[in-house]
Amino acid sequence: MAGLAAWMVRRFAPDSAGSGIPQIEVIIGTGKLPESPLRLILVKFIGGALAIGGGLALGREGPSVQMGGAIAQLLGKAFRRSATDCRVLIAAGAGAGLATAFNAPIAGAVFVLEELVRRFEPRIAVAALGASATAIAVARVLLGQAPDFHVPAQGYPGSGTLVVHIALGLVAGLSGALYCGAILAALRAAAAFERWPHYVRAAVIGVGVGVVGWFAPGLVGGGEGVTQRMLDANAAGIAVAGVFVLRFALGAVSYAAGTPGGLFAPMLVLGAQVGVLFALLCTPLFGTFMPSATELAIVSMAAFFCAVVRAPLTGIVLVTELTASFTLLLPMLGACFVAMIVPALLGVEPIYDSLRNRLLRAAPFKPER
Repeated sequence: MAGLAAWMVRRFAPDSAGSGIPQIEVIIGTGKLPESPLRLILVKFIGGALAIGGGLALGREGPSVQMGGAIAQLLGKAFRRSATDCRVLIAAGAGAGLATAFNAPIAGAVFVLEELVRRFEPRIAVAALGASATAIAVARVLLGQAPDFHVPAQGYPGSGTLVVHIALGLVAGLSGALYCGAILAALRAAAAFERWPHYVRAAVIGVGVGVVGWFAPGLVGGGEGVTQRMLDANAAGIAVAGVFVLRFALGAVSYAAGTPGGLFAPMLVLGAQVGVLFALLCTPLFGTFMPSATELAIVSMAAFFCAVVRAPLTGIVLVTELTASFTLLLPMLGACFVAMIVPALLGVEPIYDSLRNRLLRAAPFKPER
């Protein structure tokens, strides 16, 4: 399935590989549009279903973002909108795709402004909010109203827990910096086998994931089940550590396969695991000030996301909407603050900046005729 997905990407729509978010950033930044958005949508949809359904540790948000942008491009062409209007529509469609993937309407709109556009533009903000709200209204009719993760109501944290959340942010920042490096290292390693056909490389990765899935089917794929178990805080320390190492490697290797698939869901898995491991290892250190493992898992999801993507508002809003844990906004702010500083001091670029720069060097896009 991985080999077939990679073959479809290379044969029909090379710009559908990977997350799709760097591609949307290039489109918005340069105005270079894919020549065949309908073909891109089909390849992204089918290839993403094959890759993620086959067990690769990839997220559904990347394909949803790129398909949302491509649908918006088709609508812009159908209604003969100007290049400026098409740019607004593509940004809004991408945000609607993210909102739908995670049932998180506000995060979709915030992501457009914070990551894709990187400034506040009223026209884009209005379009993104409208598109995300409409997309969620449709999705909830089909998929239900509940948030993605079921978490018991969390109380307001005490002031004494601030030091704990700062320390958690430090650990999440270091882990996120390492994960950025692992993804880029996996891509370089895959490029070193350029003599192999691309679909063969993807198939080899698929075989490895298949072996893992044969013995531990719950550990492959996007990882939502693993995240829920971390939020339930019902796993032993050794088991969490082993699964963390496995998912860390699996996420980087899966992205290097060159199939459609995103990074958000694997990041949320790792973030939740960092929080649970921190709770298990550091309870003797902080004693009575130690929050619950569930609270730390939620906060760490946002902090790890910020360390990798460097988009704090998106991370905080996304995790809040995913878990309905509005009482943890202040701990998230503190942990995310530290988690962003650590990779910046280490000189680690945000992952989508690195991927976008790789994309621009490869120059896969051609101006629309």
